[in-house]
Amino acid sequence: MGILKRLWPTLSRDIVLNTVLSSVLIPTVFRWKFYSLLGMRIEKSRICPNVWMGDRNVQIGSGTFINYRCVFNTAGGVTIGRDCDIAMDVSFITSTHELGGPSRRAGTPKTAPINIGSGVWIGARAVILPGVTVGDGVVIAAGSVVTRDCEPHTLYAGVPAKAINYPMPGANQSVQQTS
Repeated sequence: MGILKRLWPTLSRDIVLNTVLSSVLIPTVFRWKFYSLLGMRIEKSRICPNVWMGDRNVQIGSGTFINYRCVFNTAGGVTIGRDCDIAMDVSFITSTHELGGPSRRAGTPKTAPINIGSGVWIGARAVILPGVTVGDGVVIAAGSVVTRDCEPHTLYAGVPAKAINYPMPGANQSVQQTS
């Protein structure tokens, strides 16, 4: 009974974050508010069901859309700007391991934050790895694995993701700031 009592705060937080709030019972247009009440810095956004949040180390700007089944591994923190579109099954991975010895290759754990600019579009099943900064107005193609920083207003695609088109049309226009 003592172990259950000590684990209860963690278990209850995980149940609320990743079972109750990610269920279809909470409307997509209101889900951001419930996450905010739990201490996340999420402005008015649309977050679909079945999104997994590692913990409260998430910041999402207003007007952003998070589609179904996205994963936020938030050990290092994830920041997403305003007016972004995140397609289904996108993974934000902020933790990894150093390379270990031959008996166990996953060595010492390490974390690094992910920062996504405003006006970004990330395609389905893309993976954003630890320490990456994605500039404003970037498009990341579906299935890409982003291992390095992305320059603003550029299309990235591939594994690992590389710049395909620089600059993209409209790069001279700044991302609109809404209040």
